[in-house]
Amino acid sequence: MAVAADGTLTSDSNATATEGATMGEHSPQEPPRNGVVRYAQSPQGRRVLLMVAAAAVIALMIGIWMWSQKTEYRVLFSNFSDRDGGAIVASLQQMNVPYKYSEGGSAILVPETMVHDARLKLASQGLPKGGNVGFELMENQKLGVSQFLEQVNFQRALEGELARSIQSLSAVQAARIHLALPKASVFVRDQQKPTASVILSLYPGRGLDAQQVSAIVHLVASSVPELSPKSVTIVDQNGNLLSDTTKQPANGLDPTQLKYVQDLQQDIIKRVESIIAPIVGTGNVRAEATADVDFSRSEQAAETYKPNQTADTAAVRSKQSSESQNGNSSTSGIPGALTNQPPAPATAPIVNPPAAAGAPGATGAAAPATSSGTSHKDATINYEVDKTVRYVQQPMGGVKRLTVAVVVNYKRTVDQTGKVVMKPLTEAERNQISDLVKEAMGFNKDRGDSLNVVNTQFSSEMEPELPLWKQPDMIQLAKEIGKYVLLAAVLLYLYFGVLRPIIWKLSGREEREAKERAEAEAKAAAEAAAAMYDPDNPDAIVELSPEAAEADARSEYKKNLESVKQLAKSDPKLVASIIKAWVNNE
Repeated sequence: MAVAADGTLTSDSNATATEGATMGEHSPQEPPRNGVVRYAQSPQGRRVLLMVAAAAVIALMIGIWMWSQKTEYRVLFSNFSDRDGGAIVASLQQMNVPYKYSEGGSAILVPETMVHDARLKLASQGLPKGGNVGFELMENQKLGVSQFLEQVNFQRALEGELARSIQSLSAVQAARIHLALPKASVFVRDQQKPTASVILSLYPGRGLDAQQVSAIVHLVASSVPELSPKSVTIVDQNGNLLSDTTKQPANGLDPTQLKYVQDLQQDIIKRVESIIAPIVGTGNVRAEATADVDFSRSEQAAETYKPNQTADTAAVRSKQSSESQNGNSSTSGIPGALTNQPPAPATAPIVNPPAAAGAPGATGAAAPATSSGTSHKDATINYEVDKTVRYVQQPMGGVKRLTVAVVVNYKRTVDQTGKVVMKPLTEAERNQISDLVKEAMGFNKDRGDSLNVVNTQFSSEMEPELPLWKQPDMIQLAKEIGKYVLLAAVLLYLYFGVLRPIIWKLSGREEREAKERAEAEAKAAAEAAAAMYDPDNPDAIVELSPEAAEADARSEYKKNLESVKQLAKSDPKLVASIIKAWVNNE
């Protein structure tokens, strides 16, 4: 078989001989081929290779899809004891929850979508227990246990229960308690007080304030008999002493007092802004407040007396009067024995007539006896005295002074041209706002309160907004979309570029399409020949135009080329022998 000038194949004796030699045994110049290569070049071998390639492409596509849908694992529990770890793994196996360990085995990982469900289900089972045993330890007491072992178990149970209680706090991840319980003694001098040490492991980024530390101290002290809060020591995982009661704030205020001042200031700010915002608009008012609070506790006792009142209006409390009179008789005469004798019987009348005024007294040998006496009067009057006793106790936390500063933005108005213009407030509007602020803050002039209201235009310079393509959320969304787009592009290329041609070859669709194209071209050529046939002059040759002749030659060439291709596919040995004959000039 030889190739003619028009591209057709012709057979001759040399080609037949060459074909026979090729089909019989290999030529000396062609290297021998093994059975694998011969099988691979056979139609059945090529079909098997195509099937293997199709399976590999399908497996690759499935692998890419599974990789894109890879499950993300998150930490379920970490830093657990071996006993808790075994119980958690057993529970996860019963719930059919996939899990794996982190590097080092310090954490158990589960799929991200199942973390919360797994935690809730394990919490219902009491897992993890944190390695602490409570009073359930006393349920497993054995017969014949010594008193010392009973005391140790009780101490362990008490420590475990306290640790569980402390771990219930939101900021505490784990807790461990050591109790030092001295042995009771009948001698007072040998008695010792118990002490406690608490080690806390806090969650990352969390801390305990002084009030929470004090609560833990009192919780432990109240749970152990005769344990004083001063004997409780609390240390965090970093070695920081949290229960240092000797450290006092620099300004003398405890955290509770500071929080009270801050809450008071924030309440004043909120009230001022809430009452001014409806007038000037939301975002057009800013307020700050400073409160001077007196936390000192004072007590005052006073006793005052009013001036004495007049005697006629005074109230008499008590009155005491006394009067005494003494009468004494004296004898006149010559002293001697007669004077010491009792007097003689009276000879004169008992009643004497009164003497005339100015008449001289009677005279005789002896002067008559005269009688004389003394009288004493005392009067004591006690009046009521006004007395006022006042006892004043000044409450702690009283406000000494308030200082409030308010900034109000200019009023936004629209002029005749429709342009927005910022104008300052009028004097009446500023006075109105000042009065409202005074009422809201509880302004007291006698207390020394201060208020300053400023009307100015707010600065319009704001922090530039990040572009949409620089925002973290959009970057994350773009990464997710790019991931799926790339995945879809790879899968589409593998399907349309590799898998579909292989499937077409395995199904014979490509050969059928080639055959249909050849039949269509032959039909078109036959129709063209029929159009050039002249029934009146069958022997005449229809002259074609150069364009038609060129198109006909091109169509004939393509047809012959397709025939050669089909022959090369169906019998490659024959084509190889023909090319070999051309090379050898046979």
